[in-house]
Parts: sequence; C-alpha cells; structure tokens
Amino acid sequence: MAKYKEHTQTEMTFPDPGTVKALFGVHDDNLHRIAAATDTKIHARGNTVTIEGDNIASGLAENILDQLYNLIREGYPVYSNDIDYAANVLSRDQNAKLKDIFLDTIYIKANKQTVAPKSPMQKAYIDAIRNYDIVFGIGPAGTGKTYLAMAMAVAELARKRVSRIILTRPAVEAGEALGFLPGDLAEKVNPYLRPLYDALHDMIKIEKASAMMEHGIIEVAPLAFMRGRTLNDSFVILDEAQNSTSEQMKMFLTRIGYNSRAVITGDITQSDLPGNRASGLVEARDLLRHIEDIAFVHFTKRDVVRHKLVQKIIDAYDKREESAEKIEDQ
Repeated sequence: MAKYKEHTQTEMTFPDPGTVKALFGVHDDNLHRIAAATDTKIHARGNTVTIEGDNIASGLAENILDQLYNLIREGYPVYSNDIDYAANVLSRDQNAKLKDIFLDTIYIKANKQTVAPKSPMQKAYIDAIRNYDIVFGIGPAGTGKTYLAMAMAVAELARKRVSRIILTRPAVEAGEALGFLPGDLAEKVNPYLRPLYDALHDMIKIEKASAMMEHGIIEVAPLAFMRGRTLNDSFVILDEAQNSTSEQMKMFLTRIGYNSRAVITGDITQSDLPGNRASGLVEARDLLRHIEDIAFVHFTKRDVVRHKLVQKIIDAYDKREESAEKIEDQ
C-alpha cells in the first residue's frame, strides 16, 4: 500500500543573518533551486522560510536547508551545484550527514576553490585512495573518478608523500605505433592525453604545471610508454583503463614500485578496443577483486556530479540498451 503523502506547511527560522544571506542566495536563487529539486514551494521573509508540499518533499527540503545552513556556518562556500548534490544524497538517505562528505577537503585549487567529495560514493573513493596502494574506480562518465584522483595526487605531492605524479591513458585510436598521425611524438599523443592536462591545469596554474613537467615532477604519457619502467615514490593514475588490453593492464600493474600508489579509472561500458579484444579493466576486476590490499569502488549513474542532464542522458542510453537486449532475447 502506497504511503499517504499529507500536504504540510513548515516554518524554519535561522538565527544568523550573514549565514542566511549565503544560504538563500542572490534573489533567493538557492531557495528556488531547493524548491525545484524537492518539488516544494519555498517562501522567504526575513530569516524565516515557509515550505509547502507533501510531507516527504517538505521533509527533504527542510533537511537540505538545515544541513546547508550548518555547512555554511562551518565555512563551506555553498555553490548552486551543491544544492543538487545535497538533494541527491539526502533523497537517497535522509540520515546522511553532508558535513562528513562536503567538509572532507582534499585540495585547494589554483582558483582557491576546494576539491571535496560530493556524494557518499565519492567519499568512499577518497577514503579508499587514502588507505590502499592500488584503487580501481569504475563507473560512468561524470562521477569524478579521474578528477578526484588528480586532486589526491596533487595533494600528496604537495605534502611530499610522493616525489612525482605520472598520468597515463591508452592511446587506442592511434595504436601503439602512433606512426600515421602527423607531427612529432608529442603532437601525435597529445589529443589522447588532453583530458588529463585539463584536469591538471584546473588544480595547478599552467605556468607552474609546465615547470613541474619540465623537471620531471609531473609526467603525462601514453600507457605504452610505461613498459620496462619501475615507478617508485610516485602517484600514478591510469585513466580510461577500459581501453587497455589485458597485456597492457598486467604491464601497468607490475610497474608499481616502492612508496607508490596507483589509481585506475574507467567505464567498462565504453570500451573503444578494436574487434573483440577483451578489456584489461574488466579482466583485472574479475581477477583481482578478492585481493584484500586492492580496493574497488563502483560508481553508478546516481553518482554523476556533472550537469544534471548528464544523468538523464545516461538513463536514456541505458533504457535503449535494455530494450535492445530484450529484443535479442525474444
């Protein structure tokens, strides 16, 4: 029997005017966003808000407002996207504590904004990277797998816990030889490494990052270039690992040396490997998941923290694939 949704009207009064200003947003934009996210009506008068909606929706809006207010009092700068993240987290678990997630600051970016997890799964991912030398982050685009790993790498380098960062990806479309593309080697592989540069430059100013790359403190290279090396005292990120072959994945994992840690990220539904070649990421997941000292964190479409339309797009493609599978089974 469906739970009865009683229409309610709730008032909340917040004592600190400065915090209220940040909570409500310019022209009450944050309140409008919370109302849209929770399917409620929210009206503000002074430091008091009135929430109208069914009991479940009103309770969610009240929970969001209360927890965001306390976050702001702790010094956390709430942005519009944080409201969407908060609604996503608290709609799934009303007992979740946003402080435990949002206040886990990983790194302060070049533009002075903080990098912090935005969902319980992102928090679990960060904790896994802190506690394990090898971590696999598997899931769809937009879940922060590479970005958070990059932030952790830069933070570990800043704390002198590692002496260099190595960022790598398979250059699948160009092949191992990379010979038919125009230009020198750097020009051939750079298009495939561009997303790693973009994430890096979001953490560190371009001039500083370039100087660190010139001195070998940060290295960005295709996966094929890892062969034959031993990576000591390094934080290594393998991105787009679903495009690695079985041989490449084994080669990469056996490069890890003393005082090093590795984060491997990928989406097993998006392999670009030619023909029927097996993904090294899928094989590694199946072979290594029972090893206690290796962590696997699995993200889902509900963990997407990009524009809210991204999750809807993933849903649409998933439904199409499910329909195709049903047709094949008939």
